[in-house]
Parts: sequence; structure tokens; C-alpha cells
Amino acid sequence: MKKLTRPWIRKAESDLRAAKKLSTIHPPFHDEVCFHCQQAVEKFFKALLQEWGLPVPRIHELDDLLKLLLPCDATLTKVRPGLRALSRFAVEYRYPGFHANARKAKTAIRLAERARVETRQRLGLRVT
Repeated sequence: MKKLTRPWIRKAESDLRAAKKLSTIHPPFHDEVCFHCQQAVEKFFKALLQEWGLPVPRIHELDDLLKLLLPCDATLTKVRPGLRALSRFAVEYRYPGFHANARKAKTAIRLAERARVETRQRLGLRVT
């Protein structure tokens, strides 16, 4: 793994750990869980872009990031379901008027975990 890829992985793992921790607090912080899951997936995708020598854009739309990765590995399409909904958590759910619930938070964690596994496998990292 390239030296510049490691910080992306560390940040992504940190966001996912934060999301999981926030999901266990009572009352849980559903909005924040969803936000950190989106951030984790974004950083996992950017880690792959970095590793594969592709430009790492300053965008947050997960589907757009995935489209940049697919020419290098078309099997990543398996992580596409749910990405658009997860992208909404990057901005909308940080402001009044939008609220996540337990179902959305659980789904967000599941999607982030899927992206984590796929990313770590492609980087030759252990999946624990």
C-alpha cells in the first residue's frame, strides 16, 4: 500500500468507529452515525483512488466517487446499492429539517462496513 493511502484508511476507520460508538449511546445519535458512515465510505473510496494513482477530487457524492473507481475494478458495483441515500447524510442531515432514525443508522453502518471490507480486500489488508 502506498504511503499516501494510509492516512485515508486511518481516517475512514476512525469515522466508522465513531459511528459505531455513537450508535450505542442512549439515546443514540442517529444523525451523527449516518454522517460518520458517509464520511467513512467517502474516505475508503478516496483511499482506493489514491492507491490506484487516480486524482482524488474534493467531492462528497459517493456514487460519483464510485464511478471514478469502476474503470479500475468493475466488481465494485456491488457497493453501489444505498450510496445515494448515504450521500445525503454528508450535508442534509447536519441541518434542521432532516432526521435519521434507528433503521437509517443501522443501514448506514451496514453500507459503511461493506465499503470497508471491499476496500481493505483490494488493498491487501486484513478484514477483521
